[in-house]
Amino acid sequence: MSKRRVLAYLSLLLLLTAFLTAGRFLTLTQPAKQTEVIVVLSGGSGRLEEAARLYKAGYAPYMILSNAKESASAAGDMFKNALALGIPQEAILTENEARSTYQNAEFTLPIMKEHGFTSAIVVSSDFHMRRVKILFDRVYKKSGIELTYIGSDSGYHARRWWGDRYSRETTFNEYVKMIGNAFGYNGPEAKDVLNQIKAWFR
Repeated sequence: MSKRRVLAYLSLLLLLTAFLTAGRFLTLTQPAKQTEVIVVLSGGSGRLEEAARLYKAGYAPYMILSNAKESASAAGDMFKNALALGIPQEAILTENEARSTYQNAEFTLPIMKEHGFTSAIVVSSDFHMRRVKILFDRVYKKSGIELTYIGSDSGYHARRWWGDRYSRETTFNEYVKMIGNAFGYNGPEAKDVLNQIKAWFR
């Protein structure tokens, strides 16, 4: 078999492997462990519920709600929903400015430092966690703060992401955003770039 044919087969195999594992790469959940605070990112159902479960299980005595004013359900914003889930008001810290995953990290770090927290569990949707880890690790790199990443169930099918429209669109969006982040699009402008790219395929 010629070298050219071998390279072609290997390239095809790599592409097939990348396709099949694309969803599983996005999802990330580490074992829960005792920390000082739980950081919850806005923007997806199930995130606050997972954070509340961890809080009630005793993994942390405090919770930071990032973009706490964002609507979380018919009951109201994240703060109101946290109270409804049984989280005491005195255990809740909030920030209300984040409009992107990068800003979730950027705006929660000063709160962590202000309160002297040295460890945290970061909670977001399962499909979102790989990008969350990349961005939080970048922002928190020299902080000395240890982060544990736990994803909440969103209905995303990581193993067969191509099998339903929601999982396909979610996979596409996450990879486009990940590429945008790699090129320095880290704030709300990243969402504008995503919308432009999505428009090309319509």
